[in-house]
Amino acid sequence: MSRKAAIERNTSETKIRCTLDLDGSGKANLKTGIGFFDHMLDGFARHGLFDLDLECRGDTYVDCHHSIEDSGIVLGTAIREAVGDKKGIRRFGSCILPMDEALVLCAVDLSGRPYLVYDAKFTNASIGAMDTQMAKEFFYAISYAAGMNLHIKVFYGENDHHIMEAMFKAFAKALDMAVQFDPRIADVLSTKGTL
Repeated sequence: MSRKAAIERNTSETKIRCTLDLDGSGKANLKTGIGFFDHMLDGFARHGLFDLDLECRGDTYVDCHHSIEDSGIVLGTAIREAVGDKKGIRRFGSCILPMDEALVLCAVDLSGRPYLVYDAKFTNASIGAMDTQMAKEFFYAISYAAGMNLHIKVFYGENDHHIMEAMFKAFAKALDMAVQFDPRIADVLSTKGTL
C-alpha cells in the first residue's frame, strides 16, 4: 500500500510543489529560498524517515511569511492525503526530544480535528532568514490542513537554533509514531468508528 501524496498550490504570493512518502527513508529535496527553513524541513524528513520533495517560489522579497505558512498548508495537506483512511494506524504519537541544552515535547493526534497548542519562546527575531515567530504559523498551518491535534512545548533551552531544530525533529518523531501500523488495530482507533 502506497502512502504518498503530491500537492501543488499556486497563489499570487507562492507557487509550491510537494511530494511526500510516509514510508520513505528520510530523503529530502528542498528549495524554499529560505536556507534555515530548508534545514528544518530536512531534519523533519530525516528524523521522521519521510521522503520529502518541496519546492517553493515565494515572495521572499516581502519577507518569509507567505512561503513558510503556505508550505505548512501544503505539507499538512500532503500528510492528510498520504495517511488515507487511517485504518490500522496508531493515530497518536509523542516525543520528548533533547538537543544539547534544549528539551522539547511534541504530541500528535491524527483525529481529523485541527488544534494547535504552542508554548515556545525565542530570544531573537530570526534565525538566518527565517523569522522565529513563523514556527508557530507553520505548525498552525500543518495542524489545520492535516486535521490533527498538535501540541508543542519547549521545556527549556537557550540557543534559538537548537530550540527550533528540536521542535521540527520532535514533530517528525511524533508523526512517524502516529502513522505507524499496529497489527492489533483492525479498523480505525476510535470509539466512533471513524476519524
